[in-house]
Formats: sequence, C-alpha cells, structure tokens
Amino acid sequence: MADRSPEEIRASIEANRQALALSLDRLRGGVAELTDWRKQLSSHRREVVIGAILAGFLAGGGLFGGRPRRRKRS
Repeated sequence: MADRSPEEIRASIEANRQALALSLDRLRGGVAELTDWRKQLSSHRREVVIGAILAGFLAGGGLFGGRPRRRKRS
C-alpha cells in the first residue's frame, strides 16, 4: 500500500468520493419514497380501509359494548 504514488492515492480518494455521493443519492431517493405518505396510502388502500373499519368497530364498542345498560333500581 505504501508503494502507491500520490496521483494514485488522489485518484482512489476521488473514486471513493464519487461512489459515496452516488450511494448517498440512492439512499435519499429511497428515504423519500418510503416517507411519501400519499404514495403509501394509495399503494395500501385496501389495508387502510380495513384498518379504518376495524378501528371504527372497536371504538363503537365492538359487538355488545355499544348497547346501553339498564340501571338497577334502588
């Protein structure tokens, strides 16, 4: 490794810098795609609808939780 010329070292550093810049651009693109909630929502519309129905059902008390209870007479 010590037998490389300064020009070879500079070229290696530049090649590594370019590879790192390309990797960083790809990573940014991937993060932007994964955090695009509108795209995720349209891609998983069926799951979202099922989840909303289930959440509404549970919030409404499930099968028997929504029925009014009778009060005991004192």
